[in-house]
Amino acid sequence: MKNGHDIILRPVLTEKSYQDMADKKYVFQVRTDATRTEVKEAVESVFGVEVKKVNILKQLGKVKRQGMTSGRRPTVKKAYVTLTEESKAIEFFEGMAQ
Repeated sequence: MKNGHDIILRPVLTEKSYQDMADKKYVFQVRTDATRTEVKEAVESVFGVEVKKVNILKQLGKVKRQGMTSGRRPTVKKAYVTLTEESKAIEFFEGMAQ
């Protein structure tokens, strides 16, 4: 079994994600092979909250060129996590959303 810290790589901190924190919606970058249930269990175990819904987005890496050589940036998988209304907010984000 995977550890919750292995599945959640980092939080995604953007203007849109800051606005959604008031509605108890959080965005995390997760492993590319993680499933919805793994993400839900990881968030519940790491932060001690109740998860209502998990939406997952797989974002392909951009194609970048350096002269004639072209390459691709790495693919990123994001998880949009919605908490239940009874659940407490994630304390990690409390100071950042001001």
